[in-house]
Amino acid sequence: MCDKCSEDLQRSTTRSRRSMMFLAASALGMALGGPALAKGPKAPPKPENALSPDAALKRLMEGNARYVSGVSRRHDFTHEREALVGGQNPYAAVLSCADSRIAPEYAFDSGRGDLFVCRVAGNFAGDETVASMEYTVAVLGTPVILVLGHDNCGAVDATIKSLKDDKPLPGHIPTLVSAIAPAVKAAAQQSGNALDNAIRQNVIDNVTKLKTAAPILNAAVEQGKLKIVGGIYRLKTGTVDLIALS
Repeated sequence: MCDKCSEDLQRSTTRSRRSMMFLAASALGMALGGPALAKGPKAPPKPENALSPDAALKRLMEGNARYVSGVSRRHDFTHEREALVGGQNPYAAVLSCADSRIAPEYAFDSGRGDLFVCRVAGNFAGDETVASMEYTVAVLGTPVILVLGHDNCGAVDATIKSLKDDKPLPGHIPTLVSAIAPAVKAAAQQSGNALDNAIRQNVIDNVTKLKTAAPILNAAVEQGKLKIVGGIYRLKTGTVDLIALS
């Protein structure tokens, strides 16, 4: 194939991806009642949340710094409830573990309507979570997604022990093990603390999964409209250490 043909094909592929994302987002907006893509632009309920991906990540981490320092802001929940009756435009989405010690709204010192949060033990992106993240990006315009693991994660530890002992866990818990197992197996080849390595690898794997989720999330990342990163929440200090930034 000649160089010009190759360039034309690449441009055509890029346009097709953008068109696919727009059509998918428009359909999603109309089906789920999203205001921006289904009915045309309108003023967001929280204008301060309309940020670039880099600015959104910066704001997220500034909120965490306040939380760690014990100087969280006072939020006017009454006013926020009223402002959000007609819609929402969260500036960040968080995929977090369901662990009761992890509360993203507190950890990032956020108000109502600021964070779109999905929580599941082991903070992995199943089909429903990917769909939820597609919704917040395509319909709500959320510019950054954070996959948030934490140290001493019980779901990851249980997966390590289940695989090591070759002993299935009761009830529906094996579904968690199946989702986390790839990260545990990959981390087993690394030196250092097995649990810490598996927790980190699980975050990295799910960042990759969301970044490559077609047709919506991967297109938004390619177009610079979305940043997807990982983080580890430290239980002792409340600090979030960012990872998987590239």
